[in-house]
Parts: sequence; structure tokens; C-alpha cells
Amino acid sequence: MIPEHKKVPALPPSPHADGDCRAVASVLARVGDKWSVFVIMLLGDGPRRFNEIKRMVGGISQRMLTLTLRGLERDGLVTRTVFPTIPPRVDYELTDLGRGLSKPVEALGKWAFEHLPEIEGARAQFDGRNEGR
Repeated sequence: MIPEHKKVPALPPSPHADGDCRAVASVLARVGDKWSVFVIMLLGDGPRRFNEIKRMVGGISQRMLTLTLRGLERDGLVTRTVFPTIPPRVDYELTDLGRGLSKPVEALGKWAFEHLPEIEGARAQFDGRNEGR
């Protein structure tokens, strides 16, 4: 079989600038990150403390949770409230913007859970076809 080059029509010019795609890509990278998704889903039930989040998100390191929460706070999705107690108590909570995002994130998580058996089956089938390559 010899590969052939086919003439493919060019896409029409896009109505937005390339910079817009990069800006949206950075937002999607944040909200599409697996740890961010888990944290947003947990905070959808209300404010939580750092260690509570860490316990509930299995496998996340303290450093990664700190970076994730800071990124979500920077993007305006999470607020961090320090209470003047001894020891200090810190709560993390979704902002209005974060609560707006929690619905689509929850739907994505639900879809992934419901389709996990199909996806695992497809992966096994693919891996079986490609073992000898």
C-alpha cells in the first residue's frame, strides 16, 4: 500500500485571533486538570479544610494540592479564608464562578464513571491489537 497525498480544502478564516485560543487553552488546562476536577467536585458540597480535601482526594500529595488550590484561587474559582484561631483554621470554598463550573465538572465525572467499563474494554481491545508492534 502506497500512501497518497490528497488535496484537502483549507478551513475558512477563523473569526477570532490566535491569542484567544491560547487564553482559553490556559483556562481549559486549569479546569481540565484531574486534580482540579476532583477538588471542584468536593467543594461543590460546601467549604472544606485542606486536610479534609487531602484525605478525600486519594493519591494527591500535599504539594500538588497546595498548587492546585492556589491555581484555582488565582483563577477566581476558589476562595481561601483564614480564621484567627489557634491553630489557624483555613477553609476553601467555591466562588460563584466556581459553583457555575461545578455543574459541568460534575456531569463530566458522572459520564466518566458511567462509561468506565466501556472505556476499559476499548483500552484492553486496543492494547491486545497493538502488543506485537
